[in-house]
Amino acid sequence: MTDARWQYPSELAVALTAFGLAPTARTPPLVVRDQLNDLYRFELRRMRGQLLAGEFERPEYLDRVVALRKQYWPLTLPLQAWEKICAVT
Repeated sequence: MTDARWQYPSELAVALTAFGLAPTARTPPLVVRDQLNDLYRFELRRMRGQLLAGEFERPEYLDRVVALRKQYWPLTLPLQAWEKICAVT
């Protein structure tokens, strides 16, 4: 790990908490973003499995994917933005 200190903005920290992620001042943004991305990919695969199992119809799939993407809005920020907004000045 690194000795760098990070400060996650409250809006981002609250969003991460909803996914069970609680980064500390020593948790690099890259690690947190990778964990969030892994959760997102897991949810997408689970949803695709539900589609293939016939739990919902194909036309519903796109709406579900869009809704999931909106939940995972922190992933829309590029890594450089994470590092910039979480950097301690």
